[in-house]
Amino acid sequence: QVQLVESGGGLVQAGGSLRLSCAASGTIFSINTMGWYRQAPGKVREWVATIISSGITSYATSAKGRFTISRDNAKNTVYLQMDSLKPEDTALYYCNADFRIRRYGPTTINWGQGTQVTVSS
Repeated sequence: QVQLVESGGGLVQAGGSLRLSCAASGTIFSINTMGWYRQAPGKVREWVATIISSGITSYATSAKGRFTISRDNAKNTVYLQMDSLKPEDTALYYCNADFRIRRYGPTTINWGQGTQVTVSS
């Protein structure tokens, strides 16, 4: 069983910063893509940012220039540094990862339970 656990959410004023973390644990041979998504009340879950094992990143338009995704492969952990936060960034933030539990096995995608980010105006 592979679990993803997010942390670092909280309440912050507009213009402030938060750093989210997501650690994967369990039997893991390799992790390819790790990403962050968010879901605001009454809205569909939307993609925020992705980082692959080589370090190449991609961002949603809403996150570009304000958020930075990074990862520590030795710790199977992905981070999301969020700066210049806006009230519209308020959402439940989820991480996901696609991984293998053995060298030639299939890839599986798991999700964390989410961490709440609330930005006050």
